[in-house]
Amino acid sequence: MASPRKTQKRMPRRREEFTYRGYKIDELKAMGLTELLPIMPARARRKVVRGFSRGEETLLEKIRGGNQKIRTHLRDMLVMPVMIGKTIEIYSGKEFMKVEFQPESVFHYLGEFVLTRKRVAHGSAGIGATRGSKYVPLK
Repeated sequence: MASPRKTQKRMPRRREEFTYRGYKIDELKAMGLTELLPIMPARARRKVVRGFSRGEETLLEKIRGGNQKIRTHLRDMLVMPVMIGKTIEIYSGKEFMKVEFQPESVFHYLGEFVLTRKRVAHGSAGIGATRGSKYVPLK
């Protein structure tokens, strides 16, 4: 029997084309930063107005250049319209996780798509850990 492969969940295909505040993705990609400012959320607008860091500028240049394999530690970088449809590996603190950006992710942060903490799965209580465990027969 073949072992089950871990598959990445993908978003279902939508029937109509995605729009962000009335603009299609192609229109957003064609806009410059100054044209994008009025339609950005306030937090994203503040980050852009204050200016991207040198590392963020370098990441945007790599994406525009068409590099196939892009890895980054910049979890506080905004998802710009240029990144839609690209696959970027983002560092989770332990490993790089591949993320393919959908149109819905515009103006979110890269760190939102890669979790840094595992889900907690608690085991059962040990012997003597609870009052009820006194009466568990030992084998």
